Amino acid sequence: MLSDEELLALWRGGESDRVEFKRNAGDADTIRKNICAFANDLSDSRQVGVIFIGVDDDGSCANIQVTDEIQQKLSHMHDDGKILPPPSLDVQKRVLNGCEVLVVIVQPSSAPPVRFDGRVFVRIGTRTVQANPEDEQRLVEKRRHIASRPFDLSPVYSATLDDLDLDFFRHEFLPAAVAADVIRHNQRSLHQQLAALGLLSADGLPTVAGLLICGEHQREFIPGAYVQFVRYAGDQLTAPIQASREISGKISEIARRLDEILLANIHVASDIKSQLYERRSPDYPIEALRQLMLNALMHRTYEGTNTPIRLYWFEDRVEILSPGGLYGIVANAGIESGMTDYRNPTLASAMKHLGLVQRFGVGIQLAKRALAENGNPPPQFTVSPVSVLVTVRRRP
Repeated sequence: MLSDEELLALWRGGESDRVEFKRNAGDADTIRKNICAFANDLSDSRQVGVIFIGVDDDGSCANIQVTDEIQQKLSHMHDDGKILPPPSLDVQKRVLNGCEVLVVIVQPSSAPPVRFDGRVFVRIGTRTVQANPEDEQRLVEKRRHIASRPFDLSPVYSATLDDLDLDFFRHEFLPAAVAADVIRHNQRSLHQQLAALGLLSADGLPTVAGLLICGEHQREFIPGAYVQFVRYAGDQLTAPIQASREISGKISEIARRLDEILLANIHVASDIKSQLYERRSPDYPIEALRQLMLNALMHRTYEGTNTPIRLYWFEDRVEILSPGGLYGIVANAGIESGMTDYRNPTLASAMKHLGLVQRFGVGIQLAKRALAENGNPPPQFTVSPVSVLVTVRRRP
């Protein structure tokens, strides 16, 4: 956290490649562009960028009232899915020299380029502008030197461009991830397009994210990249197995096939109250199981393990076991805290682009609500350093 003295020093220095003044928070999209630019850190200062809300362009105090509603609105920019990969930011209400301001502190991204609305923005002096192809290439090259680079941006040295489904990339993923006018005007090569989205390394090798999102044969390179589904005729692992499948493929294919499996295994009972009214009651709400499975796909670890996600369906419960313990700030705050962090930010961005998630950080809350509305007990979470187990009990 920046001290008052550090913030005042930045304020007194005026607008710069690290500082932006805003009289109010009315223009949310302009603020998002600034967050995107500071996260990209084109100058590679490796220092935070700060947006002062409540300060006029000349650096004078605007004397606005900073409400909790404004603070919450800006905080939601972290996980509303409009800036991808999700930025690391902190929104604080501060009183500096008697002036009430809201400061948005943006950390440089470990997975640039960061986009807002399918476009990359960077800071050039005191201006926030849309990046040109050369700027984007600099951001791709910068990933080489980021010590905290996420694992999903790691190159897979045994893979080649031929291991990616380039038709899927061109016709489905690229139009979903990048604004049409950017694709039309930039005229970048295929390698540059793939690298700008984190699917190729700066050296031209497929990344872990590239294989998970667009790969042809993921398990040849990432052995644990699948879901193991088993349905038991009982409530113990020793019970007879009714059905068993291994679900692999691109992340979008896994999600689609999981939906099919969930629908096929949910039992819906009919309760006829009268000739005019029939109540249909599933033993599990599909929305809850879908959200929990998507959460596992997004947040599991793919590093150093051959273990799949396990979806075990018993007579009295469903268990979802995800490799890897809690990550980042969630490890301290707890899985039900509402806090969010991203072990696989490029994969998370792709899932948002592909419509698999609508907003980050709400999957567990949506699952809990669906379970409550259906009459199921709340989910139970068992967390260890190497896994997260979610147990969902059948509706009584």
